[in-house]
Amino acid sequence: MSTMPLSPSEWVQLNLQQQGLNRPKRGKAATLEMISQLGYVQIDSINVVERAHHHVLQSRIANYQPQWLDELMAERKVFEYWSHAAAYLPMADFRFSLFRKHQLQQGKKHWFAPDHQVMQQVRARITAEGPLKAGDFTATTEKNGAWWDWQPAKKALEQLFMQGELMVLRREKFQKVFDLTERVLPAGLDLRVPSVEEFVSYLINGYLKSHGCGSAAQISYLRSGLKADVQQQLLARQAGGELGSFMQQGQRYFYSQQLPTLMPTSNQVRLLNPFDNLVIQRQRLQHWFDFDYQIEVYVPAEKRKIGYYSLPILYRQQLIGQMDVKAVRAQKILLVQHLVLSESTRITTSLRRALTQALDDYAAFNGCEQWQLVKAKPALVKWLSDTE
Repeated sequence: MSTMPLSPSEWVQLNLQQQGLNRPKRGKAATLEMISQLGYVQIDSINVVERAHHHVLQSRIANYQPQWLDELMAERKVFEYWSHAAAYLPMADFRFSLFRKHQLQQGKKHWFAPDHQVMQQVRARITAEGPLKAGDFTATTEKNGAWWDWQPAKKALEQLFMQGELMVLRREKFQKVFDLTERVLPAGLDLRVPSVEEFVSYLINGYLKSHGCGSAAQISYLRSGLKADVQQQLLARQAGGELGSFMQQGQRYFYSQQLPTLMPTSNQVRLLNPFDNLVIQRQRLQHWFDFDYQIEVYVPAEKRKIGYYSLPILYRQQLIGQMDVKAVRAQKILLVQHLVLSESTRITTSLRRALTQALDDYAAFNGCEQWQLVKAKPALVKWLSDTE
């Protein structure tokens, strides 16, 4: 095992740098570069504020415009599929989506057992009529239950999508519009199904690129049955001199021997989405940032400590607190329904300026003309309202 080449604070600095959170970039081209750097941007439907995939990019692209993501889809530079969850992925990585698709084609179950008869009917309609969404199919008389109790046609669409026979062409009011894969894919892509070794290599390379270092468990996060293969390849690549490793808090972390040069950390505040790439693995967040975070969307209202949709607050190299937010779009007001900063946070003038600027920017991003603090400790209310 090699010695630790960076201090813990330098690893945090590198993580933020590789996540695109130390210095904002600008423009549509930088948006595609950021998706490639991150490896994926998770899609989520919650819309009390701007949806997760747009917020993740706005946190890293100073002048981000949501239509850029639609344009990149239309230009076939990104595509929708499954990472550890539903996500936008760079089209350059399309080949590696075939690993999961091939498993499903071979009988591995996704959410439900496929109904091949309905799938054949759905496929035939799209072949003949062109792109369709779930709402274009006649509903049955059966009463819907929970979100996963979908109508047969919707289930068939999702199964065909997950198996790779259909792709998402675009979204209309957030509904997926599907078309045959061969009518969506750009020409010239490598369409060979990756071997397990190739897919594991892709996971390792992508994770180290976007985080700087990672453990076998983190690299194989929500990738069923691959942890042992990831661990084996990590050790083999370390033995070959390509990777190094170190122990930290009882875990072995691996990193590339060719580490990027460290860049200065930003003094800006970043309001991070609950599904942000930096935040999504809670154990890693606790380990490196000493930050205990839980999204409370799924917590009963009376048991929430922060609020329904709380954003972690990043300042310099620390996660200093959370705020629960909601956009009241009709009134163009962003409500900061609850602001909480950690006890160790020094509430300085420079932090106040950075935080208010982040709130101004986030309000504008949500189509709001102002933001309003609803709840915080009295000392925080006074500090944040200070105009000196």
